[in-house]
Amino acid sequence: METASPDEYDYSPLDRFLIWLFTRKMAQAVGGDTPLPGYPGLVDLSKQVMQGRDAQGQQAVIGKMMRSLIPSAVLLLIRTLIPPSRLILEWNAWFANRMFEWLVGPCELQEIEVIGADGQVRTQRSGISIKKCRYLEESGCVGMCINMCKLPTQEFFAQEFGFPLRMTPNFEDLSCEMNFGQVALPLETESAYHQPCLATHCDLATPKPIPCPQVRQ
Repeated sequence: METASPDEYDYSPLDRFLIWLFTRKMAQAVGGDTPLPGYPGLVDLSKQVMQGRDAQGQQAVIGKMMRSLIPSAVLLLIRTLIPPSRLILEWNAWFANRMFEWLVGPCELQEIEVIGADGQVRTQRSGISIKKCRYLEESGCVGMCINMCKLPTQEFFAQEFGFPLRMTPNFEDLSCEMNFGQVALPLETESAYHQPCLATHCDLATPKPIPCPQVRQ
């Protein structure tokens, strides 16, 4: 499945504002800047985050950037007053599905199985299927996917909103599943922990596939 490159994507005025906002916030978090405009500039700043930082340091920068997007008082109110009910999780997935196509590419809602507070398994429409992640395709980096998207996003929603989230990237076809209501698994138990660098994209890739060094730092 093919998707438009960042330069070919037909951005709406809201998309352009969000790209500007994310780029500005990331520049502030990393203490740098980029000469590249638009989406390529966001990816360039992501690559700057990797320079001189281990995996935990990269995740910390992105976590700081995410928290700067929403006032802490608003996050506290959401975490305190809005429980992660089925309706709230489905609404949150609906909102994310429509707001962040500019970042991850075409996606759609899907039904997933979630374990409720009563321990019973239920089906709800709070999953997002990302057809081909634009961020991963543009960066070509397993480490960026894990340290600057998957892990900090899971942590942000769980800690700041109180919404469980599990993200499962597929490095074969660059797709991803983003499931609200499913608790994130320890990284060491996931296939992403053993994922080699993408041979056709990454300068760190080796003839003999080994797990991406950026993930295990």
